[in-house]
Amino acid sequence: MSDLKVAYFSMEIGLRSDVPTYAGGLGMLAGDMMRSCADMGVNAACVTMCWQHGYMKQTIHADGSQTYEDRKWNPIDVMKKVDKTISVTVEGREIKVGAWIYDVAGIEENIVPVIFLDTNLEENSPQDREITKYLYGGDGYMRLKQEVVLGIGGVRMLRALNYNNIGTFHMNEGHAAFLTLELLKERDYKDELVRPNCAFTTHTPVKAGHDVFSYEIAHRVVGDMLPWHIKDLAGQDSLSMTLLAMHLSHYTHGVSEIHGEVSASMFPDEEVDYITNGIHHRTWACDEMSKVLDKYASGWKKDPSVLTVLDCDDIPDKEIWNAHQSAKKRLIEEVNKHTVTPFDSDTLTIASARRVVPYKRPELLYQNLERLKEVAGGRVQIIHAGNAHPSDKFSQDVIQRMVQRSSSLKDFVKIVFLENYNPDLAKLMVSGADVWLNTPMRLFEASGTSGMKACVNGVLNLSTLDGWWIEGYSKDPESGWRIGPLARATDGEAHRKIDAEDLYTQLQFEVIPEYYYENRIRWIRRMKRAIGLVGFFNTNRCVNEYIEKAWTA
Repeated sequence: MSDLKVAYFSMEIGLRSDVPTYAGGLGMLAGDMMRSCADMGVNAACVTMCWQHGYMKQTIHADGSQTYEDRKWNPIDVMKKVDKTISVTVEGREIKVGAWIYDVAGIEENIVPVIFLDTNLEENSPQDREITKYLYGGDGYMRLKQEVVLGIGGVRMLRALNYNNIGTFHMNEGHAAFLTLELLKERDYKDELVRPNCAFTTHTPVKAGHDVFSYEIAHRVVGDMLPWHIKDLAGQDSLSMTLLAMHLSHYTHGVSEIHGEVSASMFPDEEVDYITNGIHHRTWACDEMSKVLDKYASGWKKDPSVLTVLDCDDIPDKEIWNAHQSAKKRLIEEVNKHTVTPFDSDTLTIASARRVVPYKRPELLYQNLERLKEVAGGRVQIIHAGNAHPSDKFSQDVIQRMVQRSSSLKDFVKIVFLENYNPDLAKLMVSGADVWLNTPMRLFEASGTSGMKACVNGVLNLSTLDGWWIEGYSKDPESGWRIGPLARATDGEAHRKIDAEDLYTQLQFEVIPEYYYENRIRWIRRMKRAIGLVGFFNTNRCVNEYIEKAWTA
């Protein structure tokens, strides 16, 4: 095996819809980062988990209620089985860990292996086979077991595969922080010998989202792998995976400029930089838009920075509009399989798709139904999608209300909620919608990348000024629209009513009139400028920044 510039550890990764080893943006970013590493010829490998069950299959019924069933998939259908196993100790007993490898091929055939760790082995007891059964499933004990397998087991598997010279161990969120314990063991428990080879990305702007465990549980599960000075590394009162990762990394960063600031305020004693997320541009551009860019932005696939200097006048309006309309018709065809009120490709189509969680304010658009009726007036159709955990009542109720509104509001605005949100459906939506709507509570969106995926297809963002969109909008205010005031947010909930009214105002006086204005000259110019943003907001640029700041060993 060759030496590695970086071993990238992530609890989840999104590579394809039929490999359900992801839950959301964390996994999708990991997949895009590995694709860019492959394109750029970076010697990288990813270590993750072979989840038997990621997100479950979702069925939405006519009344808006939902049922779920496990997705069945077999890694042997898409991956190569590794002929080696390693062992980790959990709760004082030895557990065998196997692995599968999925090769991510780059634009010039460079390969980045993704190593999926698996405890579903005959040698293990039934309870230990379930460690890699459910992504984020179970209680704190189970989460600790999973993180032992990912971190400690991941390093041991890399060694078993002869990756002995690794420049940087990169922890994509705190779930992987136990890899530092294995490195401490390898390096005579000297922090100063571990820190130069580790880097850490934090994604979570809310303290409750960071993994913290009592030392009683940690000692029971992790045992002797916890070093004598674990409290100095991970916190005196409880074991914080975030602090452990920070204290044994030479570089820590958030995933947007504003998230870097939020993270620094959450951890005032730590140094936190930022590297704004991106997308793998080739993956998320639809075929029609790719052909247009091949013609007018030569070399964009290999070097997406070409898009930054794209001259709007270079691309004929008709060609970019026809490419978009072709993608839109595909989306509408899919929508019409799921609604009794047909959608059409001539109506302004707004899409909003993401995990259904409170901070994303999925119902901000419906804050004032009378105002929405006035604004929409039969000129708007809205597509929602997103997954909800079966035990999450908030998410279940949100989806049910969305479905019920599709009936009660049908004379004013057409609404549909599509089930089983996955990367294939996401690509259909980010390429076929006219507007991508994102309404998170300000200071709570770490970055967000779905809006970037919309941009590469010429779809315009209408978004709260949070996460990446603060930077995107400031780079080019003509590439989309903002929701809420330009002033920095100080209290998220206080902005809810303000943001809702601003959303209606933007739709009523900017978005809707501009879409229906003769020839859509300004709209199409915005589309071209949105594409230009991807010259910066791409994972090739991310990888270069990682190499410069994080992967320096």
